[in-house]
Amino acid sequence: QVQLVESGGGLVQAGASLRLSCAASGRTFSNCAMGWFRQAPGKEREFVATVNWDYGNTYYADSVKARFTISRDITRNTVYLQMNSLKPEDTAVYYCATAMSTGWGTPAGTGNYRYWGQGTQVTVSS
Repeated sequence: QVQLVESGGGLVQAGASLRLSCAASGRTFSNCAMGWFRQAPGKEREFVATVNWDYGNTYYADSVKARFTISRDITRNTVYLQMNSLKPEDTAVYYCATAMSTGWGTPAGTGNYRYWGQGTQVTVSS
């Protein structure tokens, strides 16, 4: 059973930084991609970033490109999302997710992801 546990959220001011972590367990994650998504109140869940577990290639939403960095630590089975220059519009619940059988791909659609964490709240005040 795959488990994804997010941590690192909180309340910060605009311009600050946060680093989210996602601890993954329950299987090996070869041939997988690990993604971050977010959902603000009243809005649909949206893609933020993803990293291919085997190859390390990444893909970002335009809204976070150059501000956020996704990475993975294979030895710790953990995925990180470093968020810099945070804006109030980044306020959302952030979810970690796993897509299976991705090869070297970096999928961005929520439907590609099979396993999801419980989410961590990020609030950015102006």
